[in-house]
Amino acid sequence: MNEMKLSVVIPAYNEEENIQLTLTEIVQALEKEKIPYEIVIVNDNSKDRTPDIVANLAKENPAIKLINRTPPGGFGRAIRTGLEYFSGDVVVIVMADLSDDPLDIVKYYRKIEEGYDCVYGSRFTKKSIVKDYPTYKLIINRIVNKLIQLIFVTKHNDLTNAFKAYRAHVIESIQPLYACHFNITIELSLSALIRRYKIGSVPINWYGRKWGQSNLKLRAMGRRYLATLIKIWFERILILDDVLAEKSITKPE
Repeated sequence: MNEMKLSVVIPAYNEEENIQLTLTEIVQALEKEKIPYEIVIVNDNSKDRTPDIVANLAKENPAIKLINRTPPGGFGRAIRTGLEYFSGDVVVIVMADLSDDPLDIVKYYRKIEEGYDCVYGSRFTKKSIVKDYPTYKLIINRIVNKLIQLIFVTKHNDLTNAFKAYRAHVIESIQPLYACHFNITIELSLSALIRRYKIGSVPINWYGRKWGQSNLKLRAMGRRYLATLIKIWFERILILDDVLAEKSITKPE
């Protein structure tokens, strides 16, 4: 059986202090496990040396690919661009600041090998390690995720985290994506969820960024998250209607 190629998509905005270490540790983790890979870094109009650093690393390692976006910027737009350009059988979205553990990328890949269509990690299990998570963001995170769990009747409790794995056919099936900012996180995870793909779950670790500042602004994201939730809720209803209609057509008399 041919090995699956793994694509790692990394949106990056002003990450000159983090990006080299992030790429180095990801490459080490994947090559140690002999996982075929490519890393697609989407430079989202950085004003620092991020693209120069990545370009130099790409010269040394052809598996590293740099895509430079033009304005307007946005976390969601950067991820959507990366999802247009990846070529692997499986794609994992990873943050540029090394907050996601590279060893968990390997864990995702192995779980996909078991036959899952997607893998959703959770930072909130007994086996997870979470360091330097700002208290107010943690409280809001748990409230929002609990609400999403109730609305969509799911056991997955970390749906607002971008760090997840998807088979290529899942990404193709949920297109087009519309979110331009951090609401892309729930557009991706919930779009796959409502289509009833086989989703695995694993505990993951998360570490607060060592350098630079987060670009997530919670207050500005509120209405965008709400709009995305409403969109996917109605999409879920339409999908269920289609499923019921198909069952009624195929039901034997």
